Amino acid sequence: MSVKRRLARVNKYFGNRIVGRILPAMPGFGAVYHKGRKSGREYRTPVKVFKKNGHFILSLPYGAESDWVKNVVAAGGCEIKTRGKRVPVVAPQVYIDDNPDIPAVLRWALQRLRIDEFISLKIVETTAETTVTAGRV
Repeated sequence: MSVKRRLARVNKYFGNRIVGRILPAMPGFGAVYHKGRKSGREYRTPVKVFKKNGHFILSLPYGAESDWVKNVVAAGGCEIKTRGKRVPVVAPQVYIDDNPDIPAVLRWALQRLRIDEFISLKIVETTAETTVTAGRV
């Protein structure tokens, strides 16, 4: 098992339970709400969130083999809570990018940490239902 995967396992059981409630409220972060492939249980995973062209881009510091990534890909989507709102997202695409189109400081940090895997999720546009009311005669 790689060092990344071991660190992911420790973080899954300890770190996410402690900072997992605080981190999503911070700017540039969020939480992925997804269901387990086998259990059907809902999980919350804190993530780094970038918004670009109608998509959320999430860095994958522990790689695409993370359980939450597998759950999201298998389900075809999930919800991401950012800025206090849960937003439905679909069409997950995992990819590798050595030079991601994200803010320079964050790109520099991710490159130094050798993080080059990302997942893109299309934001589902929700339209407000228009209520038609009958006019008075």
